[in-house]
Amino acid sequence: MTLSHEILRPDGWAPPVGYADGVAARPGRLVFIAGQVGWDAGHEFASADLVPQFEQALSNVLAVLAEAGGEPAHICRLTAYCTDRDAYLAARPALGEIWRRLMGRHYPAMSLVFVSDLLDAPACIELEATAVVPD
Repeated sequence: MTLSHEILRPDGWAPPVGYADGVAARPGRLVFIAGQVGWDAGHEFASADLVPQFEQALSNVLAVLAEAGGEPAHICRLTAYCTDRDAYLAARPALGEIWRRLMGRHYPAMSLVFVSDLLDAPACIELEATAVVPD
């Protein structure tokens, strides 16, 4: 499928690392993916640790996107909610490896928000996304 967006960066801005400053989406099918935590299809957590939960949550996002005929490069926006800043910072190299394996070098507009808790214990990260799948 053809990419449905372009990355935006104002002149003179330093390139962001691991995200895009903005994304302009072309016409297509909008796909809104609810927050996905690190549980499997049966809502079971295999681990309480951040790294495996991140991998599962991102895999869940991509599974929902695939149901709409989309692929990782169609994601325009992703928001992450994480309960442990120190654990996140310590895990950045491992999270980057997972990202590149599942998403390649595609970096949408992203926000990372640290929160005190998530609804589904023992979730420690939740990912939600918006994609534009070309017609």
